[in-house]
Amino acid sequence: MAYTLQQLSDLEDIRTVKHRYFRGIDTADEALLETLFADDVSVEYRGGGYKVALTGKAEMLDFLMNSFNASAVAMHHGHMPDIRLTGDDEAEGLWYLEDIFISLDRRDVTTGTAIYRDRYRRIDGTWKIARTEYDRIMEVVQPLTDAMAITVHHLGKVGRKPEDCGDVSHLITWFDKAA
Repeated sequence: MAYTLQQLSDLEDIRTVKHRYFRGIDTADEALLETLFADDVSVEYRGGGYKVALTGKAEMLDFLMNSFNASAVAMHHGHMPDIRLTGDDEAEGLWYLEDIFISLDRRDVTTGTAIYRDRYRRIDGTWKIARTEYDRIMEVVQPLTDAMAITVHHLGKVGRKPEDCGDVSHLITWFDKAA
């Protein structure tokens, strides 16, 4: 398929939005994250022992800033974008996620992959994430051992301190991993 210059530009802008999302999470960059979502964004993350469901930019930012805090170490990579323009101001995308999340509170390390399914909408000339969801492909949770040395902890410097974190448990459903 031959793309117009506008379509190529739109595809690149959408890729940039998702790249910024991953970077914003891992660096607790709330100002950046605030620019990436539609006001009515809907979210659903389905993992091995949890489901996160929320609606609205304020709830999304609250969830992210309280989850990726000073007690977490995180790395998110989005690979192999498969983006399809569905209209002048709408698009859909698939991304392959590879992530590591270390919870210093729970003393565990989660390593996994997932497929993100996103919907994007151009709002006032800027592409935003209107819906994002993922289903895990693989997820491994291991204990954080004393032999594992964390020598750099960026979120420890810039993330919300535990005493400043709010409760987002109402957005997470936990279930038996063996079920």
